[in-house]
Formats: sequence, C-alpha cells, structure tokens
Amino acid sequence: MTRQHARPAATLILLRDAAQGPELFMVERSHAADFVAGAYVFPGGAVDDADAHPDIQARVQGLSDSAASRRLGLPSNGIGYWVAAVRECFEEAGILLAVDREGAPIAPERMLRLAAYRDRLNSGDIAFLEFLEREDLYLPCDRIAYFAHWITPPARSRRYSTRFFVALAPAGQVGSHDAGETVSHVWIRPAEALARFEQGTLTLVNATRDALARLAEHGEARVALQAAFALDEIVEHRACWATGRDGNRLFRRNDPAYFEIHWCDPHETGTSTYELLPGVPKRLDALVTRVIAPNPGMMTGPGTNSYLVGERELAVIDPGPQDAAHLEALLAAGNGRIRWIVCTHTHIDHSPAAAALRAATGAEVIGRPAPQGASQDAGFAPERIPAHGERLRLGGVTLRVLHTPGHASNHLCYLLEETRMLFTGDHVMQGSTVVIAPPDGNMQAYLRSLEALLGEDVAVFAPGHGYLIGEPHKEVRRLIAHRLAREAKVVEALERLGTSTLEALLAAVYDDVHPRLHRVAARSLSAHLEKLVAEGRVRDNAGRFMPVAARP
Repeated sequence: MTRQHARPAATLILLRDAAQGPELFMVERSHAADFVAGAYVFPGGAVDDADAHPDIQARVQGLSDSAASRRLGLPSNGIGYWVAAVRECFEEAGILLAVDREGAPIAPERMLRLAAYRDRLNSGDIAFLEFLEREDLYLPCDRIAYFAHWITPPARSRRYSTRFFVALAPAGQVGSHDAGETVSHVWIRPAEALARFEQGTLTLVNATRDALARLAEHGEARVALQAAFALDEIVEHRACWATGRDGNRLFRRNDPAYFEIHWCDPHETGTSTYELLPGVPKRLDALVTRVIAPNPGMMTGPGTNSYLVGERELAVIDPGPQDAAHLEALLAAGNGRIRWIVCTHTHIDHSPAAAALRAATGAEVIGRPAPQGASQDAGFAPERIPAHGERLRLGGVTLRVLHTPGHASNHLCYLLEETRMLFTGDHVMQGSTVVIAPPDGNMQAYLRSLEALLGEDVAVFAPGHGYLIGEPHKEVRRLIAHRLAREAKVVEALERLGTSTLEALLAAVYDDVHPRLHRVAARSLSAHLEKLVAEGRVRDNAGRFMPVAARP
C-alpha cells in the first residue's frame, strides 16, 4: 500500500430549528458514485485553488486568511476552506450562505433569481468569484464555525482531508439535490438520522455518524452553533490500516492501537502489526524495539513491555519479570549489543530480569533501589543511581531522567530526547488507570508527578503495558481529571454518610467498577483517603473516616 495524497475538501452542516428540535440538511450520494456511493452526507466537495484567491478574500466578511489558517493549523490559504464550504453547498444543495455589502441576508425573492446560477456554476460556465462580483455578494465566514477534521483512509478510490463546518441555514432557503452526484435530499433531526442508520434504512459513513451524534446533544440550532464556535481544539481523524492474524484491519481514533500504528507507520503503508504478542519483537521506530513479556493478567494487561533503545549499542528499559523465555527473547533481539539495563521502578513485573540479563551481557544496571514492600524486587542492585534531570548518554542516544513518584516512590520515567518518546513505566498505562497502593504509593505525589509531565515536550508515551499512547498532554490532563473526579466522589460519599469505613466507602465510590476489581480499587481508595487526611479535609479516627466538619 502506497501513501495517497489527501485532497483538501470542505463540507457544510446547515442547521435550522423545527417543532421536534434542530434539523440539518443532508443529500444522498448517487449509487453510481465512485466515492461513498449511496451514503447520506452533508453538502461539500474539494477545495479549489481559486477559493483562496485574493479577490475572493476581499469578499469575505469577519474572517481573515491569517485567522482562518491559524484555526485550521495551516501556514496560509485557510480561508479557502470556508469559501469552498459555501460554494459547494450552493452548487450541490442550492443553499447560498451569502449577504450583501452591508451584511444583510439575501431576500427570498432575490434568491429565486440567484438560483439560476447554480447550473452554470456546476457546468463551469461561470466561476464562483465572477458570480459574487456580478451580484455584489459577500460571504459571512464569521458566522461559520469550524467543527471537525476527517481524512479518508488510504487505499480508497479517492482520498480527502475534509474540514467540517457548521452554520445556521439562511431563512427561506430549503435546498434540493443536484440530480447528478446527489439523488435525494432531506431535512432531518440528528437523532432520527442515527436511528434510521441503526435500522438499516439510511447509509452513513463514520465521519457523518460522529457529527450527528455530537449535534444530537443540543436542543436548539443556535446552541449547537455556539458549541461549535466554543471548541478549543479540533482533532484530526486519520483512520489507518494495520495487519495481523485476522488480516488487514482499519483502525480509528478511538481504537487502542491507533496512535501506535501512526507512530510506527508514518507513511501509511499498512504493514505495521496491531497484535501485542509476547516474545515477538516489534520495531516501533528507528531507535526503539519492544518485546512483551509472557505475563498477561489483570494488573499487567497483555504483559510487561521491555524496550530496546539505540542503534549499534542498546539499552533495555524494564527487563521485566524473571522468566526464561522473556530473557531469551531479549537476548535474541539484542543480538550481542545490550550495554545498559535501565529500570523505571522495582515492582516484580518490571525489574527482576535485570540480574539474569546483566549476567548474560555484562550490561550496566541503572535505576533506583527498591523501597520496603512485598511487591518490590528486593534483589535489584543498580550500579548507577540516576538523579532527576540527569541525562544518560547511552551510545548514540540520550535519556533524560524524570523522577515521578506516586505509583512507587522510586519510580523514574525516561525521555528519549532524539524522538521525544517518554518511557513511562507504570506512571501512565495504556488502557487502564494506575493503582496507587500505600504506603509506598502516594496519591499526592502521583498527581504532582502527572502535573510535572505537562511541562515536558513529549511526542508519545511508551508505557509499561499496552500500546504507545498518543497526545500525551491530553492523556495526562484526562488522568488528572479522572483522579480528581474520583476524589470528589470520596468527599461526596463521606459528606452523605457522615462517618464511614474504607470498606463501606468502596461500593459508593467505585460503583462504576465491577465488584471483582474492588479489591484492587481499595488500594487506590486508601491512597485518596490518605491524601485527603494529609490535606486536612478528612479525619481518620482509627479507620473510621469523616469530613473535617463532622465530629466523631
């Protein structure tokens, strides 16, 4: 599979209020079309070079090209997407989002005359700029909100990088299909469109379903538009192909493997694997190979990740549990080049193999000694104890050390400065939250360590378990919000109960967690309570907890 160029495109979601709630305008693609045939879509199409022409920009009101480009994350010509959305909507749906020189909307009787231009625009008899100049029309782009960004998966007949926009439909314009590329049209409530899709009576592509689901949350068209304008960040949805035992599969943004596939396969060849197989090395990039230990479980996910980092000489980050098969896999992948063994922490699924790997290779062991505790690797004997902020220059690569206590007091993360990949151990895990188990685990320290990561320039997380994690800062903010939300449930439950034991709190605070996980959740609840006591917000009276305002 070779990488296809994605052609810029724009689509416009028009909203209006109706008796049952907001409706939006959709057209049905021809069943003979070579792109999303038979699907119901919003009006739109490819962005032309002429859409960003300076003379057209002079007819845009309320939005400059520089502001439009910043909003889209482009160096220039971003305004062309707004123009294309308006142009394509008129050509495809007969609805014109335009105003006069003073910004007044087009009167219905004038719109009847302007509709004659639609066929001429579609045939190429007249250009959009000429049409605007002849009729002295302007485009109110400040009334159009940028809403979403989807890129067609590779290996489709056509590939588009489509920006979605939202606007209120002009009063008095009802629209129609063009009887060419589109064969029918409908004004429909988002929830109804989704229901018809579930019933099999309406075909929708994934991007359209996502937009409908988001817009279905709003009870008024204007509120939906305001929500679109209020969006801080528009994420890029770029579905990707990968291969494995079940053949080629398409992965979307919410799939766990999505960001790893993009990191490993930046040219979108589709050859990266989506499988997490113990003992089978996976090349993540030019500097990093991952080998998974054969210790899957509730606490370890698919197994502990060991990473071989470097080029000619290699460092192994987290050698994993004491397991002969895993040691053999690491030695085979290292092929005589392992010079350093680097550990994030000393829990028994991360560091015990260090001793055997050192005996086999003579590699230098780097990390912090184990604290007291039953789950610690007491035999871990580092020859080098790195300090926070220290740069470990290991052959041709540099790992910067970050002390990140919380999950464990001796926990370290390592930032590979050449690629900005951060090896997070159990500080950040893929697919689950980290257990914070006192006395060595500490919730206050954990949240501080998470906050500290927001100040680091990180491109991707390489966790101790699971796939690579993309958008690292967003993930850290999500984890902090999750922990604080759980803490708020602890406080609310105590205020409601007055006085409670940890056991009684468990069911109330973790009512969204399966009971079989409550034994593990109890450790993190203990950490939350310890934090609240330390902050003076909760009192601990011999294992009975109460808000500070309450009296024993």
